[in-house]
Amino acid sequence: MQTNNHKIVDYDEVLDAKFGKEGTPSRIEAEEKAYAFYTGQIIEQARKKAGMTQAKLAEKIGSNKSYISRIETGRTEPKVSTFYRIVSSLGLSVELT
Repeated sequence: MQTNNHKIVDYDEVLDAKFGKEGTPSRIEAEEKAYAFYTGQIIEQARKKAGMTQAKLAEKIGSNKSYISRIETGRTEPKVSTFYRIVSSLGLSVELT
């Protein structure tokens, strides 16, 4: 395991070094992948909390288990309409403010 010897680090500098400056294509791509992964994790946690399998969720939204798996691992981002079907099937709601 790599450590930084307990030195305080500017995390923006770490991201800049690894993915490029903010606004660059490589940084935007990395951020999009991170958001997709995070969204997938939220869906997975909500599905498990609802006591639902991937197969059952897929059935409820008219899809298949592998699609739900790809969403939960961040490999696929659902369309907005599909996202709302997933959220609704899990008994959740989305609030835009």
